Amino acid sequence: MLSLLGGIALLLVGYWVYGRYIEKNFQIEPDRQTPAEVLRDGMDFVPMPKWKNAVIELLNIAGTGPIFGPIMGALYGPIAYVWIVLGCIFAGAVHDYMIGMISLRNDGAHLPELASKYLGRPVRHVVNIFIMLLLMLVGTVFVTSPASLIADITPDFIGMGLITLLIFAYYIISTFLPIDKAMGKVYPWFGAILILSTLAMGIALIFGDHQIPNVTLANLKNVHPEGTPIFPALFFTISCGAMSGFHATQSPMVSRTITNEREGRFTFYGMMIAEGVIAMIWAAASMSLFDGQTLAEMINNGTPSLVVNQVSVMLLGNLFGTAAIMGVIVLPISSGLSAFRSLRNILADYIHFKQDKLRNVLILTLPIFAISFILTQVDFNLLWRYFNWANQVTAVIAMFVATRYLFLKNRNYWVTFIPGALMLYACVVYIASQPIGFNLGLGWLTYSLSLLASLAILAVFILSGRKQKEALDPYSFLLNDQLPIGQLAEMKQ
Repeated sequence: MLSLLGGIALLLVGYWVYGRYIEKNFQIEPDRQTPAEVLRDGMDFVPMPKWKNAVIELLNIAGTGPIFGPIMGALYGPIAYVWIVLGCIFAGAVHDYMIGMISLRNDGAHLPELASKYLGRPVRHVVNIFIMLLLMLVGTVFVTSPASLIADITPDFIGMGLITLLIFAYYIISTFLPIDKAMGKVYPWFGAILILSTLAMGIALIFGDHQIPNVTLANLKNVHPEGTPIFPALFFTISCGAMSGFHATQSPMVSRTITNEREGRFTFYGMMIAEGVIAMIWAAASMSLFDGQTLAEMINNGTPSLVVNQVSVMLLGNLFGTAAIMGVIVLPISSGLSAFRSLRNILADYIHFKQDKLRNVLILTLPIFAISFILTQVDFNLLWRYFNWANQVTAVIAMFVATRYLFLKNRNYWVTFIPGALMLYACVVYIASQPIGFNLGLGWLTYSLSLLASLAILAVFILSGRKQKEALDPYSFLLNDQLPIGQLAEMKQ
């Protein structure tokens, strides 16, 4: 129990101490007008209150990641706590804050456009394609996972097919609505369900007669029933609860509704810390209620949704357990909606197709949902593996964007470079060793070749950054993003 409570306490301390340092390093401008105010369009750029932005951000980034991921991560034992706490404070929350704030300074731009500005235009096409693929996978995963959860608590005659169609119908309707109507009205209720159910789970776990495992020197080892190595697998199994590239596709949406840069630490850094708390509770519950072999069999037989059902009922009983399951269901549904909304916006920006008419929205939205529906027929575990790798590669890209931003502005860029470099190495090892990649297996050859490849990528990144900095005009926007929107263009004239 001490490790669970201590881990949550560390997450909160991380928010107050390290989060404040990250904010100071970024150098906010509280008096600068935000895109929500200057570029207000009634659709995506809409000023909303701080608490509502925070709830939307939490529901956008959460999905089933901080639940399904920690459930599967619990197979590795208490070492999962370590990755959640350290990853969340020093990597995930920094990642979310930096991309959210850089987007805010760039008129609410999405990650592909930010990558184009800070990493070079040739990168833009690769990032666009990669991000759109990720969002398609995310949206599909966040259709199938809530559908399986709903199917487990509804009569058999309803069936997965009908539930999937109903979720798609909700997504389609919500996609057409302005953000303050699609998310601003519904998400506060979703957020209340999530917060109350998570608190209930945590209280029942702590005050119940459960043996919650602690981190000790003796169990800081690989206890996975199938012997799956901790590195790099744990970094991909627990992503949304520690560090997730999907978040870099969501923070820019909220950057378009924030009305003061002071809100950034609470909205971006703070909500990632909240996600870390959710991940800690579900990892602890999974380890406390099941041994590794039983947990592995449940996951293999019914995906992590079966574990969610069992944990909820065992801790809270049938009635309140079902209510807790509903709290889990709102996460992927809200994240799936935001994933498809982001995908439409990014695709529209990429092909320069304005979304100012319902007809134009339909032209992009319907094919997206048609492709996603076809992907729902693919095995969930296969989708999850591809999603995990694409997710963490996106996190690396986002960290490189943040690093370049801080480097050009003469700030401390090590805070993003170090976690970005570590995740780069994990991504290279993963794709080199896994069947979805080069299938080389894990051994000294894979680790060595992956290290050389990672160092080569980092060398190119560092050299290109130096050249970019030397060539920058003193009046470049990249050096003067703190100025009011539109002022730099006026200065150049």
